[in-house]
Amino acid sequence: MKRRSNLWFSLSLSAAIAGAALFSPGSDAAETTKMPIGKIGTNNFVKLEVAQTEKEIERGLMYRTSLPEDQGMVFIFSPPRPVNFWMAHCFISLDMLFVKNGKIIKIFENVPPCHAQNERDCPTYPAGMGIEVSEVVELAAGYSKRHNVKVGDPVTFDMPK
Repeated sequence: MKRRSNLWFSLSLSAAIAGAALFSPGSDAAETTKMPIGKIGTNNFVKLEVAQTEKEIERGLMYRTSLPEDQGMVFIFSPPRPVNFWMAHCFISLDMLFVKNGKIIKIFENVPPCHAQNERDCPTYPAGMGIEVSEVVELAAGYSKRHNVKVGDPVTFDMPK
């Protein structure tokens, strides 16, 4: 998931590196930690890793080589703020769901990894100033189409205690 200005770079790097890994490949952290469940639309449920610190958001799903159909990552922005994501250091394509007030406001489907030598040359999603969101959910590429996920669909999170 960059910016040409300092603000753009700061938001991109800290809030929008869409493709990074909260847990390193091969780590069993995701297996031993209770993962929240996201409900997308009326009947789609996915287990989600959470990225809410700046460090977690920067890493996102980077360096992952696969992502199971029923898993993903939620990026939490509290308070809501404009964000852009990019696919620097990503090895897999993703669907990105931009969420505000519990509803999907924008979907980017099948976003490919960026292989640019300079990560600042990677496109951002969205291009430009960003979209104000409270969450972004990243899922395996094609999830939205396979599960009929649309803009306007509700998104809720069941966070473990």
